[in-house]
Amino acid sequence: MRKPIFIAILFLFFGNAILAQTKGEPILIAKDTIKDKEINPLAPAKAAFYSAIFPGLGQAYNKKYWKMPLVYGAMGASLYFYNSNNKRYHEFRNEYKDRLLGITNPKYAYLDATRLITAQRFYQRNRDLSVLVTCAFYVLNIVDANVDAHLQQFNVSDNLTFTPSFQTNDFDYKPNVGFAINYKF
Repeated sequence: MRKPIFIAILFLFFGNAILAQTKGEPILIAKDTIKDKEINPLAPAKAAFYSAIFPGLGQAYNKKYWKMPLVYGAMGASLYFYNSNNKRYHEFRNEYKDRLLGITNPKYAYLDATRLITAQRFYQRNRDLSVLVTCAFYVLNIVDANVDAHLQQFNVSDNLTFTPSFQTNDFDYKPNVGFAINYKF
């Protein structure tokens, strides 16, 4: 009598677990990661165009938001130095013009005419250099957006590998070190 009760309890508790495991399990299908992203050939041109219209917009298009403060900081600093040097240039230029008319400003009374001309040239040169640096940062912004958009399409799959190769020489059993470049089809 105990044996049928024991078998009934055994089927009651463990029968569900056995039946649950035999039901149709979902079949896992591996997703092809290489074909996941479609390549947009116009993305680099679009990123460069956006950066040309508004600096930093190409970096936002490429989703490299951390580069935007760098672009604004570089261009803002160079524009600040342009403004500062332009202001100082005009101060010394106006003082030199006033000296030619016979008016002396007590702020620059210690400077003679040659020093005023030297100061004008110094600040004019720095002002012009600031303009060139601003233009260089603007062009660098466009080039960075374009190159970054190109590199997002670069293939970094396992089919392209660059691995070190260690082999022993069959004649003197010394290790040979080399590099192997493999491309798998």
